[in-house]
This record gives sequence, structure tokens and C-alpha cells, in this order.
Amino acid sequence: MRTVLISVGVAFQFLTVVPLPLRRTVTPAELGMSVTFFPLVGLLIGFLLFGLHGILSAIFPVTVAAAILVAIWIACSGALHFDGLLDAVDGLLGGRTPEDRMRILRDERVGAFAVAAGGIMILLKFAAIAGIGAAAGLIFVPVVGRWLTSMGVVLFSYARTDGLGRDMKDNAGWPQAVGATAIAAAALGILAPSVGLAATGAAVILACFSGWLLVSFTLSRIPGLTGDIYGALCEVGETVCIVTLAANWAA
Repeated sequence: MRTVLISVGVAFQFLTVVPLPLRRTVTPAELGMSVTFFPLVGLLIGFLLFGLHGILSAIFPVTVAAAILVAIWIACSGALHFDGLLDAVDGLLGGRTPEDRMRILRDERVGAFAVAAGGIMILLKFAAIAGIGAAAGLIFVPVVGRWLTSMGVVLFSYARTDGLGRDMKDNAGWPQAVGATAIAAAALGILAPSVGLAATGAAVILACFSGWLLVSFTLSRIPGLTGDIYGALCEVGETVCIVTLAANWAA
């Protein structure tokens, strides 16, 4: 039980701005085990978004409420995943060789590709929140995004030889993938009736497909995934998921 609690704490410390300082250095093994609980972090973020959506919608026009919610959504992770998306776009679309792209991925500066991708992502999330029918969908969207990150860590090679991402990859295996999937599946199973089975199924399938496309493109450009790609997986999965939920499923 103590090991589980530590792993949950590490997941929250790594993925959010929640101040949960551990009184010792996190070990690589604990970092790897925390991958199991990435979807749990997403679930609690989802509950926060759902609650705030109800409050903000009662106070502000729907567009203002949606804009505030997007800002809070990004802030929950300290813009960790958003920054990963920006760096991933610049790195994967720039450079002539894999080495050039890996160097660009490390560069903290952002270029035109990154600005465009970030702006499009924010606009899509904003519009989807403003037009979403079943607000309960906001609960499981962050779950799907972080589950994709967990799968990215376990299933695919890592491009660098050191760093937190390397430690995470080396210490996360099938038990973490199974655990993360179980948490995500339980959340989706409970929430699906409130959102709609067709909408839920389509959102998850399309999010998974978009994640597969991103990973396939990444592996065609560099020799493996990186921490930035993990962040991009989360952002792309979330965006595709919530846009799908905003579709008019009654038509």
C-alpha cells in the first residue's frame, strides 16, 4: 500500500502543479511505477474541469466560461503537456536529419510551426467546450490523454540515453500498462452512460487513432519517443477526444 501511495504521489508531482513534495529523492523505479496512475491524475483533473464548468457557466456567457476553462486546463499541469506539443511540432517538422530534429526538440525556443499548432489546439478545445452537449465528457477527456501517455511510455522505444523520460521508460512495463488501462477503462465505463455510448466509443477510438498517427510519424523522423512526444500525445488525444464529443450525435 505504501508503494502504491508513493507512486500516486509521484504521478501527481510529475504531471500537475499540485504541491506534493516528497521528503526524499524519487527513485527511477518509483517514477516508472507512477505511469500506472497517469489516468488517475487525469480523472481528478477531469472532475475539477467538470465542477468548474458548472460554476463558470452559471456566471459567464458560454464562450467566456470556455476560455477560462481552457486556461485552467493548461495551468493544471503547469503547461507541461502544452510545452511538449510545441516542442514536438517544431522538432518533428524541422531539421534535415534525425540528429537535427533531436537537437531542435531540446531547444526551448518555439518557431512558427509550434505557435500555429498551439493556437489551433487552444481554439479547438475552446470551441469544443463551448459546444459540448454532455459536460460529463470533460471528466474522462483528461483520462484518455494521460492513458495515451502511459501507453506511449510502455509500448515504444525511447530516443534518448538519459533524463527523466529514460528512467521512466526503463522502469515501466506491462504491469503499468495493464494498471493504467484498468483505471481508464473503469472511468470510461462509469461515465459512458452519461455521455452517450456512441460518442464515448467514437471519442476513444479517434483519440487512439490520432495517437497512433503521431507515434508513427515520430518514429519516421527520430529513433524513438521523448518526453515532449509524451506531452504531445496527451494534448492531441485530449483535443481529438473533446472535439469528437462536441459533434452533434443526435443528428
